[in-house]
Amino acid sequence: MSDSQRFPVAAHALAYLAHAGADAPERAVSSAALAASMPTNPVVVRRVTAMLAKAGLIGTRQGAAGGAWLLAPPERITLDRVLRAVNGCAHLGCPPPGAKGCPVGERIPVAVGAAIKAADAAAAERLSRITVADLLEAPEPAPAALAG
Repeated sequence: MSDSQRFPVAAHALAYLAHAGADAPERAVSSAALAASMPTNPVVVRRVTAMLAKAGLIGTRQGAAGGAWLLAPPERITLDRVLRAVNGCAHLGCPPPGAKGCPVGERIPVAVGAAIKAADAAAAERLSRITVADLLEAPEPAPAALAG
């Protein structure tokens, strides 16, 4: 899975858990059910849910009765926390070292690094105002016949 897919998969999984009322181990949702909603492979979901669990956003249990559940109400889970849980804007990469003696190569790594840091900060600031509950209040998609 590419870095750029971790955040959307994580947000989708959390919204699905909220929608399903998965707020305790006895109401856990399987990775297969989460994957079917996206649709993607359950292995992809398990990788992302492991990151979310490590960040303390969800609980997980393995096995036949396994799955994932929210550890906090969806109104208290902000998307900046989700972004951090899946390593922020890491998909933007990190600048390679520049060539010594090159007027561009010596400056660009610092400039690009600063731009990535600024993008990450801007994304986190905006996402801090959006919760998982907000995702469930998004407008319904237009029927395919009406779509652009």
